[in-house]
Amino acid sequence: MAVRVGPDDFDIGAEVKALTAGRTDIGAVVTFTGTVRGEGSGRPITAMELEHYPGMTEAELVRVEREACERWPLLASLVVHRVGPLRPGDNIVLVIAASAHRQAAFEAAEFMMDYLKTKAPFWKKEAVAGEAARWVDARDEDDAAAERWNRKASGPSR
Repeated sequence: MAVRVGPDDFDIGAEVKALTAGRTDIGAVVTFTGTVRGEGSGRPITAMELEHYPGMTEAELVRVEREACERWPLLASLVVHRVGPLRPGDNIVLVIAASAHRQAAFEAAEFMMDYLKTKAPFWKKEAVAGEAARWVDARDEDDAAAERWNRKASGPSR
């Protein structure tokens, strides 16, 4: 189980290969990759900046990754989140969940991603052509997606 936060890009294939190398107990690997869109709210995005609170951010990501491991029988997992200036098309986040079976891997990856969208201590600023950059507010639909995990006391039985 691992967490990385920083400005460096990542190679999805290399990250999966490193996480699963030599493992024959893993039967399912689910990945989610978030990228910078070129449009937001119908307007062209020219750049994005992600800020975080070093130390606190990593600790929170470790905490949610551990919670995912408690809820589902994960054999390996990884969360990589970029910070700093980004452009449309750049990678932002990578979540990998590996388990013996697909359901656990799918649900754990979705749980971790819902947490990242709503509770992780990141602040996002978007620049739109011809306008001053603005901080992006949380979206109600992201909060609703994350709320369902509060209603589930735990994941599937082990």
